[in-house]
Amino acid sequence: MLRQFLVGVAASGCNIAIHALVMVIVIRVARRADELATAYQTFRLIAVMIATVTVLMIAHLAEVLVWSLIYAAVDVAPQGADLKYFAFVNYTTLGYGDVTPVKRWNLLGPMTAMNGVLLFGWSTAVMFEVLRKSMARATGGTVSD
Repeated sequence: MLRQFLVGVAASGCNIAIHALVMVIVIRVARRADELATAYQTFRLIAVMIATVTVLMIAHLAEVLVWSLIYAAVDVAPQGADLKYFAFVNYTTLGYGDVTPVKRWNLLGPMTAMNGVLLFGWSTAVMFEVLRKSMARATGGTVSD
């Protein structure tokens, strides 16, 4: 059981590092998109949100790939299982259940789901903050609650 936790914590730590790095990129991309000269504030907001969400989607894809690599390294799924699919199902908490881990690694699925939920929540908070700041710039002030 300790080995499962250590592997899960290592994978989660790697993904948290990826997400933190991507947050720096998101801020830069959002600022750059927000600086686009346009007479229409609506198009500026759309550009900022498309850029933000695109970068976050790429981050989540990379994080799923980290989990699939971990799964491959420790041989977590039965022979012939699609590990990228298995990682996606766990990370997104979809939980089809058509692929299940081998008994000795049964805690990695829930640890993957916990990591995915936390990182999706973080992404949601960032999207909200980027939109809030972009709207404040568009209106020339702050957006109140």
